This record gives sequence, structure tokens and C-alpha cells, in this order.
Amino acid sequence: MEKSIMAEEMLLAEKRREHSGLADYLREPFSRLRGEVDRMFDEFPPRFPAAHFGSRYLASMPMPALEMKETDEEYRLSVEVPGVAPDDIDLTLENDMLVLKGEKREAREEKERDYSVSERRYGAFERRISLPQDAVVDAIEAKTDNGVITIAIPRDQNASPKTRKIEISAPKEA
Repeated sequence: MEKSIMAEEMLLAEKRREHSGLADYLREPFSRLRGEVDRMFDEFPPRFPAAHFGSRYLASMPMPALEMKETDEEYRLSVEVPGVAPDDIDLTLENDMLVLKGEKREAREEKERDYSVSERRYGAFERRISLPQDAVVDAIEAKTDNGVITIAIPRDQNASPKTRKIEISAPKEA
């Protein structure tokens, strides 16, 4: 019975989804996204041996938490980077993207009479934040306090929105 289940999974993995035409492309965007994710998993080899990444592996990936707030005067970002020195963090502006890069290095050594434990964890991180059109990039300020970087991005109150409604005219009937 185990062989027949595995054989069915292999056939399912090899089978490609068929599109039913224009209707697939007119569906809600989230439905299309779900369809693509389902298709990806259908084509993914079943019982892939190296795909057992547990939560312990994901927890070791150093990705700083980010909180964003918006007021009439500014955008305020708070980034948690505990244990990372400000000199180990690179905050830059690339076109309309705010880029935060850094590396977390952690070492712990514990020695007792009967045993000795030494652990080291290293990992680089990068966060990219797209800035809104009304952000005043020349006045961005960043401060750090107790492992939290606070980034203040002033807003230009006179910035015109980049979107506008365009009226569609119809031909006049004679």
C-alpha cells in the first residue's frame, strides 16, 4: 500500500495543471496566487529529504522585527536588533528604498566543573522598505536605544499624489 501512495504522489507531482483559458486570468488576484502556490506544491517532489526545516531552523535566521507607524507629519519605523552594535548596522537609501543591513554575531561559553558548552551563531540580515512618494529623503533621521533603531521619515505636506482618476469619454450619439 505504501508503494501505491508514493506512486500516486509522484504522478501528481509530474502532472501539470491545465489552464481553462481566459477565466483563469480574470479571477480575483488572490485566487490566482493561491492557484500558483497550489501548482508549485503539486509539482514539488514528494518526500523531499532536505525539506524538513523545523521552527528551530527558522528561529535561528536573524530577521529583525519591524514596526511602521504613520502620522500626518512623518513615518516612523522601529526595528528590533538586540545584541547588534550600531557600528554593525548599515542604513542606506537606494533610489526610493530604505535598506537596513547588518550581521548578528553571538557567542556563549559556559564552563562548569563537569562540562563545558560553547555556542556561536552568526548571520547577516537585510530589510528593504519602499518609501512613499511624499517621504522627504534628505531629512531622514535614525537613533538607537536598547537594541531598537527608530527611523523618522518626514512627510512633504505639499507633495501631490501620484494617482489621479482619468475620465473615460464615450462617443456622442448622433
